[in-house]
Amino acid sequence: MWIGQAWAQGTGGVGGDMLGLLPIVLMFVVLYFLMIRPQMKRAKEHKAMIEALQKGDEVVTSGGMVGRVSKIGDNYVALQVADNVEITVQRPSVQLVLPKGTLKAL
Repeated sequence: MWIGQAWAQGTGGVGGDMLGLLPIVLMFVVLYFLMIRPQMKRAKEHKAMIEALQKGDEVVTSGGMVGRVSKIGDNYVALQVADNVEITVQRPSVQLVLPKGTLKAL
């Protein structure tokens, strides 16, 4: 007898089901605007910065190395970190381009 009553109470109709999905849809919309969209914007800015690298730019790598760009290839960049010392890093590992004149010792 109780099972019949439970089934009778469970029929809310189509409008009740859609209203139950509304909080989940709103969570995805908020997640998109607070996390995904800003991350995509930063990735686009980083890609533009990597493509605009030129010889002589002063940069900081993701590992914290600071140097001046001496050679640029398709996938790699050679950085002069001291007199007669060059290292080769991948282009995406360059995190920041410093203002000109920041490195005076090189």
